[in-house]
Amino acid sequence: MKPLARYASLNNYVELAHSLGLNPASLARSAGLDPASLSLQDRWVPAAAIAELLERSAAESGRDDFGLALAERRRFSNLGPLSLVIREEPDVRSALKVLMRHEHMYNEALRIRLNEHGGVATLRLTLDLGQPGTFRQSVELAVGVLHRLLQGFLGPAWQPVTVSFSHPAPRSMRTHLRLFGPVVEFEQDFDGITLYAKDLDAPNTMSDPLLRPYTQQLLDSMHATREATTLNRVRELIELLLPTGRCSIEQVARSLGVDRRTVHRRLAEEGHTFSSLLDSVRAELAGHMVGNRRYSLTEVSDLLGFSSPSSFSRWFRKRFGCTPSRWRAGESSSDQHRVRHIESI
Repeated sequence: MKPLARYASLNNYVELAHSLGLNPASLARSAGLDPASLSLQDRWVPAAAIAELLERSAAESGRDDFGLALAERRRFSNLGPLSLVIREEPDVRSALKVLMRHEHMYNEALRIRLNEHGGVATLRLTLDLGQPGTFRQSVELAVGVLHRLLQGFLGPAWQPVTVSFSHPAPRSMRTHLRLFGPVVEFEQDFDGITLYAKDLDAPNTMSDPLLRPYTQQLLDSMHATREATTLNRVRELIELLLPTGRCSIEQVARSLGVDRRTVHRRLAEEGHTFSSLLDSVRAELAGHMVGNRRYSLTEVSDLLGFSSPSSFSRWFRKRFGCTPSRWRAGESSSDQHRVRHIESI
């Protein structure tokens, strides 16, 4: 299946896009993403769609350093709950090991590998998006974030031996020199950062040994709540694709990089079918949207991927026992009954 990434990968994207005169909502839609979900950092979407958004944004803004400019706005906390665990590791080496061991928790396409030889350590980054292409912006974003993470541990004056990129140099080196200093190199045989191995053993001054057992418990709980099952992936893709009108088993299969039979088989192994899952997601969303007068019922019909308001109304009546307009008017049942019914779906 094609790898997924959290919307947190685009943290601060909207602000950067606006500062460069871009329309972030329009660009997100053009890449197949839902603009309204950009604030939902823990939602998972195809990593290739995020990469495409960054490339489109760089092209439209004329800034071939767009990914690096985004990295410059990142904070340690943008790694989400994992940042709390890394923050309490005793030294840089152990913090990096946690980051590499659990990289799938924030981006399934990213791989970071550490090699040491002769007192020199190399952190190599690779992106596997499940499709061919040039993803300069995503690479520079990932390297930039890693560099800022290391500076967070080693201090703002720290510099690596080299910062390497396999792609050609940008038209302007200003952002690269500001972030990395004069050690940045292009058209190298890998993407990543080279540093002295002794830097890895530097103590983490942010760490509190008394908190470490609690952060380990947090890490264990995150593993228990986030399983990359086919059910999770298909459900999130259904939510993503419904407003586009392209929510079909074929489109979901293409997004996952498999054929439709594979999706059917893997869902069946987890006790589900695509149609039942689609119906469940629609019911959950409909219960909230119909009760929210911000949306007209025609808009709700469109957002849930129905071909017409009449087909939406027929489906809603069958699912909830009344028409959408009666549900909204509160004539069908008490609010307490509505909540219990939605939660039981």
